[in-house]
Amino acid sequence: MEFPRTEIRIALLAALFFSLSAPFCAAQSPAPAPAPTLLDRLNAIIGGGNSAWNPGQLATMERLRDAAIRDPYALNQLRYLTSNIGPRLSGSPQAAQAVDYVAAQMRALGAEVTLEKAKVPHWVRGAEAAELVRWPGQAPGTTRKVVLTALGGSVATPPEGLTAEVVVVDDWKQLHALPPGAAKGKILLFNHKFDKELAAQGRGFEAYVGSVVYRGAGPIAGAGAGAIAVLVRSVGGADYRLPHTGLTEYADGVPKIPAAAVTAEDADLLKDLAGQGPVQLHLTLTPQTPPDADSYNVIADWKGTEHPEQVVIVSGHLDSWDLGTGAIDDGAGVVVSMQAIHLLHDLGIHPRRTVRFIAWMSEEEGSAGAAQYVADHAIDFANHIGAVETDGGADHPTGIFYAGKPALGAWLQPVSQVLGDIGAETLVSAPEVGADIGGLTEKGVPSFAPVQDSRFYFNYHHTAADTFDKVDPHHLNENAAVVTVLAYALADSADPAPR
Repeated sequence: MEFPRTEIRIALLAALFFSLSAPFCAAQSPAPAPAPTLLDRLNAIIGGGNSAWNPGQLATMERLRDAAIRDPYALNQLRYLTSNIGPRLSGSPQAAQAVDYVAAQMRALGAEVTLEKAKVPHWVRGAEAAELVRWPGQAPGTTRKVVLTALGGSVATPPEGLTAEVVVVDDWKQLHALPPGAAKGKILLFNHKFDKELAAQGRGFEAYVGSVVYRGAGPIAGAGAGAIAVLVRSVGGADYRLPHTGLTEYADGVPKIPAAAVTAEDADLLKDLAGQGPVQLHLTLTPQTPPDADSYNVIADWKGTEHPEQVVIVSGHLDSWDLGTGAIDDGAGVVVSMQAIHLLHDLGIHPRRTVRFIAWMSEEEGSAGAAQYVADHAIDFANHIGAVETDGGADHPTGIFYAGKPALGAWLQPVSQVLGDIGAETLVSAPEVGADIGGLTEKGVPSFAPVQDSRFYFNYHHTAADTFDKVDPHHLNENAAVVTVLAYALADSADPAPR
């Protein structure tokens, strides 16, 4: 997730580069919902007010919820995507294999499958290494390894690497305060710490947004200051000498310089040593950027009985970064969306409207697949009744984010009550809820996402530790329950969701 997600459209940072000083709004750092009135709370408790669903439909939601909690389908699909296929970087052979695999699984359920073509970025990591070659107190003839990983989209160093003094700043303010030319010809490290205390309060995405601006705009700001390479302290909460990758950006008219994320421990080390005297680092990065590749969004329609032309999207992004295997980001989002179709099939449920599963391609490198979908379906937005995206991991869900008319909150109250039995009854208003459905949200399509526990997500996000074992099977099924119940509710309501 390039929050927006989230995972975040950091291309916007290019225009800001030296003026950045505050977190920017991201799709997955939604604003808090307005406090409900006393009447709202009473109606939620006693089930009062009007409902878009009759008792039979609410009973069907309960059946779907309970079936999702018991069903191993999502877990089995996630195991195959991560353990068998592996990391799915945009344009890679694994991404192509994942497209074919997911399409085959959806066809096996009887869904109408379409592969919609999109041109996507193709970036290949290559080798990456760094070592200190000079520092205060150095034993003669020794070097010292620094653990890092190239940022997505980074350019390469010369093949033999580069050696330069390291200059350390904690934030934009310290960068501005450097004497003129202080970073010229040097490696600039942005040592901005991820706010672990904020994340521990369940506000992980806010902590992420506060730090990820340095990953996004660091190479632009560094090049503007004359640096020949940029290092960024890893944007995450687990300090186990584990680097966090993610997309970075360059700006027209500003030199492109190599960029890497360094572990928290090594960032602290560099700051400590640089405070004592000159520190030199030898850095080697050999990424390549071949031409954009042909890829696909996987689309699978579970056709509606009365209004098949009206669609409700359930979705996650199929691509992942290449260090781990993309289990929480975003294999989990893909498989809980697959499970929605699986449960409708197994329980023989056919809503009024079409439930459209989408496995988006290339969210991590700019959401090229989603942009292509918006372009291809621009004349049909009126028939997009709702869009759901899951791209916040696989921890316990506590409710539903919604973006659109304020009336959506009251409209969803009966759905909230169904999900209350699994502790997912909260309804939270947000300006955006997901990077890949952001274009639909802007066009007025009611948009939704599970509200998920974010305390631990950024311990693993974009790292080599994003693997299958990090997913709790029960929590995964709870997320599948939220997505499936919500998809059915949107697809079978007497009238479409307010917009």
